[in-house]
Amino acid sequence: MFSSSATAGDSLDSVPLSVLNKLNWTEYREVRVSMEGCNRLFCLLFAFVLLGGCSVAQTISTHPAANPLDLAGGKVAVLIFVRTDCPVSGRYAPTIQQASAQHQKDARFYLVFPDKSDSSAAIRKYMRDFRYSIPALRDSSRALVKLAHAHVTPEAAVFNAKGGLVYHGRIDNLYESFGHARPAPTTHELEDAIQAALAGRPPSLTEAASVGCYISDLE
Repeated sequence: MFSSSATAGDSLDSVPLSVLNKLNWTEYREVRVSMEGCNRLFCLLFAFVLLGGCSVAQTISTHPAANPLDLAGGKVAVLIFVRTDCPVSGRYAPTIQQASAQHQKDARFYLVFPDKSDSSAAIRKYMRDFRYSIPALRDSSRALVKLAHAHVTPEAAVFNAKGGLVYHGRIDNLYESFGHARPAPTTHELEDAIQAALAGRPPSLTEAASVGCYISDLE
């Protein structure tokens, strides 16, 4: 179950994926907020029982205006949309991890799995296979997809410290088209957008078309 080493003040980012998989983004937000100021282990156990034993909708708000980006605590937030069956998503795993590590002090990264066919087991395996330590969220309701205007995986969305979307689109231009990659990228749109958001200015490019796997069943 949960490690007994958990202490008050730890972040929710280390909550097991098995719990997070049962949350949509608004539920994740409300559980995190409700945990502030209490013993983390107790609250995690409570959340586990709550999510496993009764309807979340009865207890947690899913108001459409709720903003999940306050999870970033006033920092720049980066959402990376991926699919477990998309080879381009897999190809970008090292790049995503490098960017997350580079900005671990000034930005919050989240992997978002929007495909309804991605099961909890498939997501856990994907995270293990690519050795991800970034928090993972399922978005089967497509709330984050709509918020970030995402259409393809992999695709990035950057939100400034105020929660405003400042960039959405490709991570870089490694792929000219599906199945055709350059030896190395020559532009780095995600990094440029993060740097601009950290500096409090709009990026020079606010969107760029991604190459990858389309998110299925978009409305």
